[in-house]
Amino acid sequence: MTETLLPAAELAARNPVRILNESAEYRAARQKLLAEEYELRRLTERVAELRRQLPPGAPVTGDYRFIAEDGREIAFAELFGDHQTLAIYNFMFGPQRARPCPMCTNLLGALEGNGNDVMQQMALAVVARSPIERLKAFKKERGWKALKLYSDANGNWSRDFHAVGDDGGDIPGMHVFTRRDGTIRHFWSGEMTEGDPGQDPRGAPELAPLWHMLDVRPEGRAPDWYPDLDYPK
Repeated sequence: MTETLLPAAELAARNPVRILNESAEYRAARQKLLAEEYELRRLTERVAELRRQLPPGAPVTGDYRFIAEDGREIAFAELFGDHQTLAIYNFMFGPQRARPCPMCTNLLGALEGNGNDVMQQMALAVVARSPIERLKAFKKERGWKALKLYSDANGNWSRDFHAVGDDGGDIPGMHVFTRRDGTIRHFWSGEMTEGDPGQDPRGAPELAPLWHMLDVRPEGRAPDWYPDLDYPK
């Protein structure tokens, strides 16, 4: 039986919060916004539920091999470890790049902060096309400890899972896989490849907390701004 939810406007009307010295105009607008925030939370939950209801995805049959940080060549199945779910992030740090993508680096920095928590529930791997020694050097530079980086050993992963474009450039992306009853299947990938007018390209769910934080500014996020790799100490 589906539980009947109270209308978002009614939940907003029950809000006891008031800010010292606020105007009636501000409170009216804030209540209207609060109702939309309730709706957004519910939409996020509905989208997550629809994702969980996806039918079984395509079986993974390719010969995907990776170089781990200890120098070992490992097969795709080994990325799961003891987990039944695996997320792989395509890191834009191919051999043609002098430095990795700043946006990827920002996102991975946030995942690093939650990496140990995430990996209690699922496996998480970061794959790039550069040699593993180059990836390890950048990991050390950033102070990352939780994230597990891998080099695409034979190029098959990058080709089949959209990590490299026709021009040889890097393409970012998140892919999720399941291992059930001895079969590895694709579960979900981010497929939003275009942004709306005036917006920077991003997906849903949005993985980088940076944008959520900047959205609380009166100016919002700047569509033509990206983070830097390095800031003054």
